[in-house]
Order: sequence, then structure tokens, then C-alpha cells
Amino acid sequence: MRTAVTGLVNVLESYRGRDRVMRILCYSCQLFGGVMTQKNGEKKNWEKSLLIVASQLSHCRTVLRLFDDLAMLAYSMKYGLGKKEEDCIVRWISVIGNIADQLYYPCEHMAWAADAGVIRMKSDKWWTASTALWGLSLFLGILRKNLPKTRGEIKSQIRSEVLSIISCTSDLVNAIHWMPPGFLWGGCSPTWLVGLLGTVSSLIGIYQTAVGGSSGGV
Repeated sequence: MRTAVTGLVNVLESYRGRDRVMRILCYSCQLFGGVMTQKNGEKKNWEKSLLIVASQLSHCRTVLRLFDDLAMLAYSMKYGLGKKEEDCIVRWISVIGNIADQLYYPCEHMAWAADAGVIRMKSDKWWTASTALWGLSLFLGILRKNLPKTRGEIKSQIRSEVLSIISCTSDLVNAIHWMPPGFLWGGCSPTWLVGLLGTVSSLIGIYQTAVGGSSGGV
């Protein structure tokens, strides 16, 4: 018991660990709140409370991402043009993905600032831009993980790659849902499905972190 508590404390004391916990709580609240609302046909008090908690956690994560630009910039600069990559296709997919990730943050910051009243403009276009960049990054991530690999790489990484593809695909489905209505299934996914996909992605991210892998998500 003490070991479990110590482990949880260690996770919560790190920024990435705390973000992952908030992410899974956010999507779990959406999942259970959405399921119960659909089952009962209306939102009861505690179901509304779950969705409010999900909304507040999502807002909290958005605010915390105001400080992620420099970390992303440092990573992008370290990777550069990916000259160490042997595969040219993988290199340019990664470079374009890094650019999309880098642009995502200022777009989201502008949307947040507009919603908060810090600047006087509508936030819709900025939210759409940030979501589109996130979706592009996820799509490129899936594309990269589906590229042919050597037999040795397949044997050692197949489980991690499959999990990463499931995680990215789950997030991509949600990203398209948050695009404006009329774009594919934009705005059509029920709350419980958004919560389910986000929860699956979050659980995979936590598992990969525990075994030394990596997975990211909004």
C-alpha cells in the first residue's frame, strides 16, 4: 500500500505525470457522464457534475499548456531536419509533424486568450486551427508507425507500435469530432464515445510511460 501511494505521489509531483492523471480523469468523467445521460435520457445533477469536472480539468490542462512551447521548440531544434534518420520518408514525416506540433501551441494560446477576454477576437477559428494541427500531427504519427520496418524492429516494437496506432487513432477520431460541423463527423460523436476514446488513449499513454515508452495527447 505504501509503495502504491509513494508511486502515485511521484507521478503527481511531475508535470507530465499530473497531466496524464488529469487527462484520464477528464475523459473518464465524460465517459460515465455521457453513458448515464444517454441511458436516462436527461442529465441528472451528478451526471452534470461529472461533465463539469471534465470541462474544468480540460480547461486546466489548456492553461498548463501555455508553458509547453519552449519544451516543444527544444525538441524540434534537437531533431532538426532529422539527418540521423536513415529513411527519408520517416525524416520528413517527423519534420512536418514537429512543425504541426509547434504551431499547435500558439493557436491554442490565442483561442484561450480570446475565450478569457485577454484579447478581443473570436476564438472559433483559433480552436479550429489548433484542432486541425493536432489532427495532422496524429495522422502523421499513424502514418510513420505504419511504414515498413526491418524484421528485428518488428519483433521488438510490434506491441508498442500497435498500441501507439490505437492511441493516435482514438485521439484522431476525437480531433475530427471537434472540427466544425460539416467536416467529416465534426460535432457528431456522442459524449460517451469521446470519453471512451480519450480514456483508451490515456490508459495506453500511462502504460507506455510505465514500461518506458512514450505517447502524447491533448
